[in-house]
Amino acid sequence: MKYGIVIFPSKKLQDLANSYRKRYDPHYALIPPHLTLKEAFNTDLDADNLTDKLEEISQNYEPFNLKIHKVSSFQPITNTIYFKAENNDTLTSLHHDCYKQLPGGEPSHPFVPHVTIAQKLSNDEHSDVYGSLRMLGIEHEEIIDRFHLVYQLENDSWSVYETFRLGRDHQ
Repeated sequence: MKYGIVIFPSKKLQDLANSYRKRYDPHYALIPPHLTLKEAFNTDLDADNLTDKLEEISQNYEPFNLKIHKVSSFQPITNTIYFKAENNDTLTSLHHDCYKQLPGGEPSHPFVPHVTIAQKLSNDEHSDVYGSLRMLGIEHEEIIDRFHLVYQLENDSWSVYETFRLGRDHQ
């Protein structure tokens, strides 16, 4: 089965991201706006083993402040446009622990915390869309207190398998 580890931001940020995604992201209908902690991976590992490991990871972290401060792009590698999240020790460590303690090998790209708002654009589309979106003055902050194990369905959409609250006192 194919799994991933993601953070879903607040409804406010998701609504803002979706206002662009519905026009510029072909994955709009497959998964809500999210920040990826561990990209999609296949495993034969029993889901209970995954959730046990993720529960252990979640207890090692306290809720943290997520700051989104600009629109950026992965161009020239891909024509993906995103809300750039300010990296912090908690995000980096969570990302690292998900790769270190779960199956799926090493990340295929350096960790750049972000929420995708446009992807798979032609070069001309990317240039036009990025030119206008990077002028957006986006300043968003929120407290993140959970992350999610998601799995891919047969129609390629993603669904939450389980949610993990950060901190030891989350019961």
